Parts: sequence; C-alpha cells; structure tokens
Amino acid sequence: MGHHDHRAPEDTVQDGVAICPVMPDNTVVKAEAEAAGLVRDHGGRRYWLCCSCCGPRFDADPERYTGAA
Repeated sequence: MGHHDHRAPEDTVQDGVAICPVMPDNTVVKAEAEAAGLVRDHGGRRYWLCCSCCGPRFDADPERYTGAA
C-alpha cells in the first residue's frame, strides 16, 4: 500500500511553505508571511497569506477560504 499524507493542503508543498488560501496558485514562505503579518488564525488553524491584498479578503469571509461551513 502507498503512503498517505494526512497533512492539510497548505502544509503539503514542503516544510516551511504553505499555499495561500485566498490565491491557491501562490505558495507562501511561512517565516516571511509571519514576519510581514500575513497570517490569520481561524477555527484553531493558522493560514499564511501571499500578500497584503489577501488579508482583507480573508477577514471578510474566512469560511470561503478555509472550507468551514
């Protein structure tokens, strides 16, 4: 049987890199996002954003970008 990776999608790129939930075509270096304040915590999880434009979009409708119902 093959190995199954049960990590969240934003953690599957590689350690230290995430996928922006607002612009999923963009990868994010977690340390750089943290230093720039481009992180959001929602539903007990942390999300890393690729740019300052994504923050207001995420804040306006976090469920849209996190898959929460």
